[in-house]
Amino acid sequence: MLFSNVYIEGISSYLPNEDEGLGETLSSEALEVRLSDVYEGLKLPFGRLELMTGIKERKLWPTKTRPSDLATKAANKCIEKFGIEKSDIDQLIHASVCRDFLEPSTASVVHHNLGLKSNSMIFDLSNACLGVVSSMTIAAQLIETGAIKKCLIVSGENGGPLVEQTIQTLKQKYANKELTRKNIKKYLANLTIGSAAIAVCLSHKDYCKNPKALQILSSTTQTDSSANILCSGDGDTSSLMMETDSEALMHAGIALAKETWKSFQEELPINFDYVVTHQVGVAHEKLTLESLGLSNTKTERTYPELGNTGSAALPITLLKLIDNHEILPGQKIGLLGIGSGLTSTMMSIKC
Repeated sequence: MLFSNVYIEGISSYLPNEDEGLGETLSSEALEVRLSDVYEGLKLPFGRLELMTGIKERKLWPTKTRPSDLATKAANKCIEKFGIEKSDIDQLIHASVCRDFLEPSTASVVHHNLGLKSNSMIFDLSNACLGVVSSMTIAAQLIETGAIKKCLIVSGENGGPLVEQTIQTLKQKYANKELTRKNIKKYLANLTIGSAAIAVCLSHKDYCKNPKALQILSSTTQTDSSANILCSGDGDTSSLMMETDSEALMHAGIALAKETWKSFQEELPINFDYVVTHQVGVAHEKLTLESLGLSNTKTERTYPELGNTGSAALPITLLKLIDNHEILPGQKIGLLGIGSGLTSTMMSIKC
């Protein structure tokens, strides 16, 4: 779909250790030390996690941290930094993989925390790592038609419970002689997960007060739901577990990304100045860019220091790109998101 009236008015993040010393930084080396009995017993080479993924470390909040609290902090930063009037926010979407509970919506907690107006529409949108980008697409459609003027999209991803539960599960399975070099593979993706919160405010151009706002030009989505069996997770804010066929998921995701890229170029052909892919790791990034013929296009990364931060990964990497590069007016940025299930979205942005 093409857009002419939708702008990213503001985007802000909130990370572990950002204030009050809440959270920790866990290096891949330290994580492997915690699994030293498993590594030694299965004769796994130390250092393989960082070597395979390019992830040096990840940041984590305590296991019982509520996603709504994280999303609220990111939202407040965005509102304050960009002077966004709460009374103008017609829609609030909570788009994390992580949620406070099954019911009610985590968005209801964030709405209350922020003190937004009573007639703003609220809901959770769950679409794995693509949640924020999917929410941006839906909000952009409503803004383009004039149904709403501003939407605040938030995500509070805490990978701490998943990483901790995976470590304990691997140690227990090894002690019970249930773990092998083969079946450990389905748990390795869990060890790449990190934590981050993000807030993105989309606005109709007539209500956007940020002179440096980024314009959303288009968004194209493709889905291959036959791949829904390749990654599945379950749990709550204190204990999460996930099993992933990482190699099959990567190749299915790349194939779908190629189809999305083809559809995108048919709708609005663009030569990008920058492109950002979902932050899974070095192998995924390299293969994605090669498959789309974008290997020579400038990019940005957050996975080396943050790991895979789920639905926050793509927008937080866009934020880093904006902060770290002198992006000129008129230059174009491509966002390529992939969420297990599988769904892929290509979004184009003009500076």
